[in-house]
Amino acid sequence: MDAMSSDDWEVDEVGAQGHTARWTALAVGVAVLLLIGVFSVQQFGEETADANPIVGTAAPPVVGTTIDGEEFDLDLQRGEWVVVNFFATWCTPCVQEHPELVEFTTRHVDDGVEVVSVAFDDSREEIVEFFERNGGDWPVIPSDTGRIALDYGVTGVPESYVVAPNGQVVAGFTGVTADELDAVIAEFEAASGASDPTTATTATTATGGGSGEGAGS
Repeated sequence: MDAMSSDDWEVDEVGAQGHTARWTALAVGVAVLLLIGVFSVQQFGEETADANPIVGTAAPPVVGTTIDGEEFDLDLQRGEWVVVNFFATWCTPCVQEHPELVEFTTRHVDDGVEVVSVAFDDSREEIVEFFERNGGDWPVIPSDTGRIALDYGVTGVPESYVVAPNGQVVAGFTGVTADELDAVIAEFEAASGASDPTTATTATTATGGGSGEGAGS
């Protein structure tokens, strides 16, 4: 039997790397498909944001290009309150919730509070039209959002998670109002004894007054 040359070894190594890359891509693809399946069949209310174990832990990354072409990175918002809102333009409860988010952002112009929306199964054009019709002016990540939703354990839309200035998820809501969001911020500011808490560690969970729906409902 002929001995393998160094060139043969290099070819085998490249082939192995190619197989590894394909398996990695397949695994990610399967995970995203599973997420879509969960969204499609989930009867909203069976599993809600208040049961999500992510509340009380460090917020997973939220990184992406917004509908305005700007780069958003949740880690760069440290020192500010951030509401991470998962929504879809075709979701009726999301439409009902939207005015509350508009009201919330209106109350907190230039005071260290921000909303970022993560869209599910929507096109950029549909999202732009939705915001033009319903108001609102905050970052929206329109695509490649499956990994973000998986990391947050999202099971339906709308779901919102409140991230404190220290980067911790301190509350989760399924359908939320401006007053509920303000109450969370007030509670943690009072607990920290400061107007801009960066060290609050207590977590709260809640189900908002709104109702949600699975992505296929």
